[in-house]
Amino acid sequence: MQHYLIIGGSSGIGQQLARQLADAGHSVIATYNTHPPVTTHPQISYHPLNVLDDNLSLDFLPGALAGLVYCPGSINLRPFERIKPADFEADYKLQVIGAIKVMQLALPRLKQSEHSSIVLFSTVAVQSGLPFHTQVSASKGAIEGLTKALAAEYAPKVRVNCIAPSLTNTPLAASLLNTEQKLEANAVRHPMKRIGTPEDIANMAAFLLSEKASWITGQIMHVDGGMS
Repeated sequence: MQHYLIIGGSSGIGQQLARQLADAGHSVIATYNTHPPVTTHPQISYHPLNVLDDNLSLDFLPGALAGLVYCPGSINLRPFERIKPADFEADYKLQVIGAIKVMQLALPRLKQSEHSSIVLFSTVAVQSGLPFHTQVSASKGAIEGLTKALAAEYAPKVRVNCIAPSLTNTPLAASLLNTEQKLEANAVRHPMKRIGTPEDIANMAAFLLSEKASWITGQIMHVDGGMS
């Protein structure tokens, strides 16, 4: 049994991944910001955590971690001219600074495991270039650079990889998929002709955390229905 930390493990991809790891017999420490999950699992312990807090603490963690997954993010799609610098800054704090703070606190525990893994999240928009995606792409582009730099710095002890999904049917994307027309329009944009599911992304995250991916680090994995 391994111990895994999932930041943002109460809904969407994080919740799906927590269940998969727990069902496989692992111990999962998952965090939530404001709303604890409705359902529980005996192998998952949930803890409140706001990554924007100045005095962040992970004192609820065990001594050694086999993996860390950072899920918090936002999807704000607007014309570039209508986005204020403060909006870019808010996204950066959540998606980049939050990840940095958590990783710095968790690294001593990750180093206690013989081999450990960090999984971060980007978006297909960073490398493909999509209109109205400047706000999310700016932050997630930083995450991709951070992934490669950390992978180089912490190899071979800690592997660091990033998943770049396309639109996935999660609560975060609810406003983009809240009608049948929106679902169909977004599905046909993908070569695979469907929207991604939390399971699609969680499957890749679980693989990257596992020993099956022991020779993979510093990679941006595109799980995007063929969009890229």
